[in-house]
Amino acid sequence: MQLKNLVIGLAIVILTTFVVVYGIQTFYERPDYEDFCEERDKIADPATTQEICESKNGEWQTYEGLRQVDGIEGYCDLYGQCRGEYDDAREKYSKTLFIITIILGIILIAVGGILFELEAVGAGIMGGGIITLIYGAGSYWQYAGDAFRFILSIVGLILVIFLAYWLNNRDKKKKTWKKFFK
Repeated sequence: MQLKNLVIGLAIVILTTFVVVYGIQTFYERPDYEDFCEERDKIADPATTQEICESKNGEWQTYEGLRQVDGIEGYCDLYGQCRGEYDDAREKYSKTLFIITIILGIILIAVGGILFELEAVGAGIMGGGIITLIYGAGSYWQYAGDAFRFILSIVGLILVIFLAYWLNNRDKKKKTWKKFFK
């Protein structure tokens, strides 16, 4: 690949990634922490009680192990419940994002393989598809279990190997037909 094609291909990788990421963010809004946990009054007295905490919609957390010297039995977590709701919404968002990016990534890799006649364009779109897959997997990876990660990695490897064979065999058949008609 010539240097100019390498630069053009790299630009296409970057711009394809931007189009996918910002397109998803435009049409599929991610959860915002402030929508779940609005600013609450801070409890000024560190020696607060469970009753005061619960009256402010907080969750009382009892200290485990060593206790503070002043005898306080616990602390008030004003954001525990809403943070849990926010984390649940983020997990659901990440799972949907993962599914969307898997579909888009595979489509981009396939389109890039088909357009590989224009090497810089095809390679650039395929690279954008790969980064799209990484973006989607990275967003859901923390929620996925080890077995899911393992299976996903094997399936991805098999699909990429299959795609490589398919593209190379397709290119060989084209060259054979071109020689025949010369």
